[in-house]
Amino acid sequence: MCDDAHEIGRRALFVTGAAAAMTVGGMSFASAEGQGQATKSLRGTLPTGAPDFVYVPVEVPAAVRELRVAYSYDRPAVPTGTAGNALDIGLFDERGTELGGRGFRGWSGGARTEFFVRADDATAGYVPGPIRAGTWYVALGPYTVAPQGLAYEITVTLTYGAPGHTPRPVYPPERARGRGRAWYRGDCHLHSWYSDGRRTPAEIAALARAAGLDFINTSEHNTHAGHGHWADQAGDDLLILLGEEVTTRNGHVVALGTDPGTFVDWRYRARENRFGRFARQIRRAGGLVVPAHPHATCIGCAWKFGFGEADAVEVWNGPYTPDDEVAVASWDATLVAAVREGRDWLPAMGNSDAHRDPDVVGLPQTVVLADDLTRQAIQEGIRAGRSYIAESQGVSVALTVTGPRGEHAGIGERLAVAPDTPVVVHVEVSGVTGCTVRLVTDEGVLFTGGPVGGSGTGVFEWRTTPSYAAYVRAEVRHPATSAPLPGPLAALTNPVFLGRGRG
Repeated sequence: MCDDAHEIGRRALFVTGAAAAMTVGGMSFASAEGQGQATKSLRGTLPTGAPDFVYVPVEVPAAVRELRVAYSYDRPAVPTGTAGNALDIGLFDERGTELGGRGFRGWSGGARTEFFVRADDATAGYVPGPIRAGTWYVALGPYTVAPQGLAYEITVTLTYGAPGHTPRPVYPPERARGRGRAWYRGDCHLHSWYSDGRRTPAEIAALARAAGLDFINTSEHNTHAGHGHWADQAGDDLLILLGEEVTTRNGHVVALGTDPGTFVDWRYRARENRFGRFARQIRRAGGLVVPAHPHATCIGCAWKFGFGEADAVEVWNGPYTPDDEVAVASWDATLVAAVREGRDWLPAMGNSDAHRDPDVVGLPQTVVLADDLTRQAIQEGIRAGRSYIAESQGVSVALTVTGPRGEHAGIGERLAVAPDTPVVVHVEVSGVTGCTVRLVTDEGVLFTGGPVGGSGTGVFEWRTTPSYAAYVRAEVRHPATSAPLPGPLAALTNPVFLGRGRG
């Protein structure tokens, strides 16, 4: 056993090319001759203030069939309000740990205490492939470190022998049987057992169908290894897009609908000015850049990269909570700035972020007006903001604005009329018994109707002009449960813009 005490570990540390990473003295294995299996362990201690990523080199000889890693770390008691120890783990192969490089072989975060890779198989979240000779790296991510430090132990086991055959991945089709131009319901932020979720792809697909969804997007934390495990869950009735939740220390972003097999690196902070590079990679791979739960209160969840690279923003994540209320208000402020400054606007969307029971797939869901049920058409609808968010398949909203000559525009569109032209805003809702309907503009809430009666359906009209309201969007809210906050949302639309300006 290799025993790196704290002092030895400190002397062995050296900074790699990344500003927030370091490498510690690792372990080396002899050649495979005459051996069936070999195991080595290493211990070390990370202090408070440790870098985001610590790499442990493992010298791997030729003729290795399987590499297996197990780890543990201490969890000392800490005072109330003080972060305890949390240590994530992953693996890079002999191609190295370069940011955005080709060496990534998997990441399980804190969801697993051991994993393996070999040519024909790998633990969920890890990429099957040959175990080539060279320096591999066990990647440690000290998410939080207690005041006492974080003592860890890593055990690596090599099994020698002939490698198996790496299977060719099969991916879901990019088209399902749609209804032509129609409203399609989807949930684009979901986790299976290929990261820290507890559900299988089959279980998630069944729940998506039960929730009335037409499409979903896979979004495992910091790995694309699950992409090849969804094809048999797709069907004429369910389009499955592939993506990743890029989980940085300064916020999370959903890569929505990327090309199959696309891996997006996450090992950077906002101060390093690297996010733009990876946002562009997402778009080159045919995906959308969607910051997730931007005002969530969990450690590392708050979004700090700005929205200049975003295609949409997730303002409603799972059951509606106060941080979603903050996200909606913050998003509305971006709409106001867009119309005031004559620049493009940022659409909103909502997703469940479901991981395990009792998380509800499709709470909420984004309802998209798309030309068909295809990857490209759904993404175009989301990017254009032709969408609204609903808490379930039973909730529907229609929002249109009509001019005096029959001109009309719907959600995500613009009614291009003169500033003083009288227009009629028309809202229809269903499935929202007891809810109120609010019309929100760049000047705030200018209309409130309801509550909706026992039928759950309601029709509301409001008259305005573009000079009075540069945009209008609808909020459908349940009765308030705690003053002074308004009631939780049942639905939220993207805006209709009024007038001839940009936005």
